[in-house]
Amino acid sequence: MAEPTGTGPVTLRRSPLAHLEEPMRAASTTGPQGVALSERPFLTMVDVRVAPDAAAAGRIERALGTALPRNCGDTAASGPHVVTWLGPDEWLVLSQADGTGLAAGLREALGGDPGSAVDVSANRTTLELRGPSARSVLEKGCPLDLHPRSFGPGRAVATTVGPVPVLLWQVDAAPAYRLLPRSSFADYLARWLLDAMREYRGAAC
Repeated sequence: MAEPTGTGPVTLRRSPLAHLEEPMRAASTTGPQGVALSERPFLTMVDVRVAPDAAAAGRIERALGTALPRNCGDTAASGPHVVTWLGPDEWLVLSQADGTGLAAGLREALGGDPGSAVDVSANRTTLELRGPSARSVLEKGCPLDLHPRSFGPGRAVATTVGPVPVLLWQVDAAPAYRLLPRSSFADYLARWLLDAMREYRGAAC
């Protein structure tokens, strides 16, 4: 007998912020002071741990097609992958590829040497904050200096926004930022951002 359609795990999967999709859309504005908030769910995330000077690190780099960033805030991109620095021996790989297959391929690249590659895609979700006022919104609750002289496209740093720990990544100069909170904190962070955006709703043209 054929499997019933529409009941598989992918169909039933629900993002941490699906219930706020409409409020986020309604709060987004355009114009010279516009700002928009949305969720980019189900992004593949693989946490990689390996000694940066080990032979296994080189094999990981070849598997990803890019060098592992060596400094705080740095990122590297190749094809569907973006690699963000989390610590001296830890990186988060963000990808459009299948998480299970990517993690398995990176574990194979380790070749039994010390290290790990773990699919942590379910651990976080991704919020995107975009528009001319995006930086101003973040500055209401982020301790980082977000001025372009200090933080620009391609930078990704662990910080807090409001009281919520996030990985904050500026993806372009629009500006557009992606915030990666733990899934359990995503609702609080989204509501905090919606409140911080409130003053710009009447300012857009």
